[in-house]
Amino acid sequence: MSRAEPALRPSSTGSRGAQTAALVSLVGVALIGQLVALSLALGAAYVVVALVAHALAATALLALARVHLAERAFGPANTVTLARVALVALLAALLVGPPAPAVGWLVAGTTVLVSILDGVDGWLARRAGTASAFGARFDMEVDAALVLVLSLLAWHLDKAGVWVLASGLTRYGFVAAAWRWRWLAAPLPPSRRRQTVCVAQVLALGLCVVPLVPSPWSDLVAAAALAALVGSFAVDVRWLARAASASTPDATTIGGVSR
Repeated sequence: MSRAEPALRPSSTGSRGAQTAALVSLVGVALIGQLVALSLALGAAYVVVALVAHALAATALLALARVHLAERAFGPANTVTLARVALVALLAALLVGPPAPAVGWLVAGTTVLVSILDGVDGWLARRAGTASAFGARFDMEVDAALVLVLSLLAWHLDKAGVWVLASGLTRYGFVAAAWRWRWLAAPLPPSRRRQTVCVAQVLALGLCVVPLVPSPWSDLVAAAALAALVGSFAVDVRWLARAASASTPDATTIGGVSR
């Protein structure tokens, strides 16, 4: 969900709110993790991995909140996004358990819930007038982490080959490439196509882990989603290359795209 605003000077207001929300969500992960572990006989390792995953994400969140939230409160929209972080951590911890059918149903149901909350946080931000660049980045990183975890689970549950990990790694590969080719780090214009592909990617990966969707149908669903994702990134890379080329009069080509 897009939430953009000018950067303000740093303050501890948002940071304190983030700390409280992170602590509450950590407790939630512990309680829900215990319930899931008992229901699926996953053992203590499941709860530990979920807590560690959430703690790592919360640590990164607090570091960013201290710098970027400025005088704004953490707010209800970011609190909902943090709830999505907790659910993603619980999903990630399923990787330590056996690939049982019940796990597939849990992954699919949790994916639907996370997707619904993805719409709720943006709606809350717009309704409350608390839209922020921090919130937009926070939301985007949670989306990327969710796709990575779902792709790992699709592989773990033997619903697709190792190639499905490309769905989760494509965005991180793009970010890494931007360190080498700085023109890839330029801002992109808002895109309904980009948002649609992201939602489709999440729902497709959530669908392919459902026990009622056997291979090779699960492979086809995951492959179609990956093709759409790669195509969307290709469109963005070409746009960025052309924009960089247009702003560099002395260059004849940038990224293989002629001026």
